Amino acid sequence: MAPTSTPQTPFGRVLTAMVTPFTADGGLDLDGAQRLAAHLVDAGNDGLVLNGTTGESPTTSDAEKAQLVRAVVEAVGDRAHVIAGVGTNDTHHSVELARQAEAAGAHGLLAVTPYYSKPPQEGLYRHTVEIADATGLPVMLYDIPGRSGVALSHETLVRLGEHPRIVANKDAKGDVGAASWAIARSGLAWYSGDDILTLPLLSVGAVGVVSVVSHLVTPELRAMIEAFTAGDTAKATAVHQSLLPVFSGIFRTQGVILTKAALDLQGHPSGPLRLPLVSATAEEIDRLRQDLAAGGVHL
Repeated sequence: MAPTSTPQTPFGRVLTAMVTPFTADGGLDLDGAQRLAAHLVDAGNDGLVLNGTTGESPTTSDAEKAQLVRAVVEAVGDRAHVIAGVGTNDTHHSVELARQAEAAGAHGLLAVTPYYSKPPQEGLYRHTVEIADATGLPVMLYDIPGRSGVALSHETLVRLGEHPRIVANKDAKGDVGAASWAIARSGLAWYSGDDILTLPLLSVGAVGVVSVVSHLVTPELRAMIEAFTAGDTAKATAVHQSLLPVFSGIFRTQGVILTKAALDLQGHPSGPLRLPLVSATAEEIDRLRQDLAAGGVHL
């Protein structure tokens, strides 16, 4: 049974792009994943995005992806939306992952723009529609040209928004002006995919965030969003500004690296990283401690 949702907030407002915990020898830590998922939902997350960038999806097998979804759904039930990343640069493979995620119990799908191949807009459109047509699950687009090499145009976003199961977009384009136009025209529920831009995107019509720093500051992010939606922009701005050291600190190097380091400092499941990612250095961890302390995070 999927959690409740509305057309305006189909996956809630605060979602964590969850890391994938690994065991000391590099295997999938399903028990750790369940404990981390439950902790994040208890902290106030409406949803968890699995098998995305922060979940080290390029280095997990298809079987591991299905196992992770199944374990997390078992852990959180209908208390949160479990969204499975299924995007690749191979449409056939993405369709297979979508069907696998549905069978594993996912409540929704995240479809990143195909990377490396740099397809034209028609290719992006047809790729995404095939994923959406493959299951009965709602789909969140993931527009991140800095990683994929190509962006979804306004026109493509509008076309995709006409599909009954394509309901949202995770925007990591870093362009609030472009987002303004696309939000106004597409009808998609808009989620910030860049933590530091969540408040600016709310001001032009976004409904929430798919966050990395929410591993650490979910209550604060929720307070910021709730203050904004209640019309208390001064409070929302104050929360945003208090979190600036966290926004910056987690991304001083690749975000998964320092997120796993922070979770380890707090005693939550995380484990090592799989190459080509590497663990944080002692110097990076020392600076991370300083950044998190400045942002009010207790270790």
